[in-house]
Amino acid sequence: MARVKSKKYAGVYLNQLANGDVSYSINYKDTNGKKVWVTVGKKSNGVTEKFAYARRAEYVNKVKTGIDPLAHKKKKQITTLDDIAKVYFVDKEAENKTNIKQIQKYNLYIGQIDPKEISDKYSDIKVSDAGKEGLGSKDIHSITKTHIREFQKALKTKGKSPNTINGIITLLKAVINHSIKERDMTIVNPCIGIKQIETDDRRERYLSLDEVKRLIDEVQDNEILYHFTKIALMTGARLESVLHIQKKDINLNANSVTIHDLKSGGTYTGFYDDEYKAEIREYIKHLKANDYFVGGSSTKTATRTIQRQLKPILDRLFNEGLDVRDAKNRVVIHTLRHTFASQLAIAGVPILTIKNLMNHADIAQTMRYAKLAPDQGAEAVKGLYR
Repeated sequence: MARVKSKKYAGVYLNQLANGDVSYSINYKDTNGKKVWVTVGKKSNGVTEKFAYARRAEYVNKVKTGIDPLAHKKKKQITTLDDIAKVYFVDKEAENKTNIKQIQKYNLYIGQIDPKEISDKYSDIKVSDAGKEGLGSKDIHSITKTHIREFQKALKTKGKSPNTINGIITLLKAVINHSIKERDMTIVNPCIGIKQIETDDRRERYLSLDEVKRLIDEVQDNEILYHFTKIALMTGARLESVLHIQKKDINLNANSVTIHDLKSGGTYTGFYDDEYKAEIREYIKHLKANDYFVGGSSTKTATRTIQRQLKPILDRLFNEGLDVRDAKNRVVIHTLRHTFASQLAIAGVPILTIKNLMNHADIAQTMRYAKLAPDQGAEAVKGLYR
């Protein structure tokens, strides 16, 4: 498209279109002194050079009085929930606290953000766009408690578990709180006052000592599954945290291992006994510092490898006859973590110690195991004043 300056009228330009038509443009300086270009219209629609010049004079006069001539055409700038979610995850990435599972959860249920915009390391990760039409596209200032309650109800209708729903609302609350506290956003968090859905932890499945022995015997000949199962039962670490353990994280002198908590960020310390220490020493002696403990190579063992190989074993040993929806009684990989905490409680380990070993952020998370602790109250009182 060729733009030609009008010979008669200053600030007016003629644009020769491919179809033979002509459109007229004008330019002027706005209230900030910036040149602005505006297309007035086409010759085929009755627009002339003179008309375009008159429009320009109108705009120039408005600018002289401090008025933006295009204010009526400019859309109101809004901040969406997706916008502040991006801020939340970018800031967490800067603190090395980003969790791709949280980003995936956001995209699955709440809204839609591109993980690549958070970090280049997520460039190959595919995420669901199921939340694309959800709360994420809404103006954050328009979201109310009613929206949150309706969202919560919709998740329940879809059959999501109370723990899953509570986790989603907790993430949503954290995203909004971050912009309020760290970016001075003036808004009342609509998640405040939203009650969590009650959960039933009365029948938390864990393995007995006999069941632990059966499982260890079953995976004994599979080096990857064996060491995954042993370190998971010894430390209570989550699946991904176990798979991220490297040789350099293991301290044989202290019988300890540094565990990366990929759920909440940061690290904590786990421990193992002397018997397993001897196995570890032999197993890792040929590994390089950055080699991964499970699998013994420079490449992390894939999550699906553990799931694909271990799940059938757990089903055969412990889940026979149980409905696939019976989440409370079925043994899954995460049951190894519950087994660790449960057996500690049964052994009489103080609940605060269990909290630290599990790296729980809140003692309330650990209290579910308190009911398993032996009743030592009567023995403690006996002879108290003798």
